[in-house]
Amino acid sequence: MNDEIAAEEVVIESINDPAVYKELSLQGLWKNNPGIVQLLGLCPLLAVTNTLTNALGLGLATLFVVISSNVLISLIRHHVPKAIRIPVFVMIIASLVSCIQLLMNAYTYQLYLSLGIFIPLIVTNCMIIGRAEAFASKNNVKHSAFDGLMMGLGFTAVLILLGATREILAQGTLFDGIETLLGDWSSFMTVTLYNTDTSFLLAALPPGAFIIMGLIIALKNTIDNKITNK
Repeated sequence: MNDEIAAEEVVIESINDPAVYKELSLQGLWKNNPGIVQLLGLCPLLAVTNTLTNALGLGLATLFVVISSNVLISLIRHHVPKAIRIPVFVMIIASLVSCIQLLMNAYTYQLYLSLGIFIPLIVTNCMIIGRAEAFASKNNVKHSAFDGLMMGLGFTAVLILLGATREILAQGTLFDGIETLLGDWSSFMTVTLYNTDTSFLLAALPPGAFIIMGLIIALKNTIDNKITNK
């Protein structure tokens, strides 16, 4: 992981902006994906992805926090003494999480109840503090914001893939409860792929999420190996 971070920092020194953005995109979405490569944020990743709606809600909240924290930390990076940088970063992240928690409580209350403790636990997501320390504290606002976007999208993509797979296996639907995120108008988006009298309980529980997550990681490694062999 340290080698990958060092490689990113070398790329950022390049004056060729398109190459920088391409490398940041590859790092966040595939090569250094926080969910399936760094294996960060596994607690919410496995716990709340029983439906696609829950996964999407948590993913968007995390995306907002990681982009905002990267931008703010990049802005103040020259004004924070190294000795207290980690406490300052944590305070910024905690403040942003409090904002998103209050917004979800006000506008998506049912989803807020469904996600429960995992919203405030975004503060402890190692991906966010890791990007703040390894990247945002060393690079300009533009690159830090894009890094946060790509890392957040990579994490959200894993949440969505895991949530969709578990929901299909467990209850044969997609976007069940989407109205708790987008409002009553979006209820038509719920798709029933098949009807079942009994749900596949294993897929709905965290152990099932752990198994499916392992299969996703195995698939990613298989693709990487085939690309390397070619």
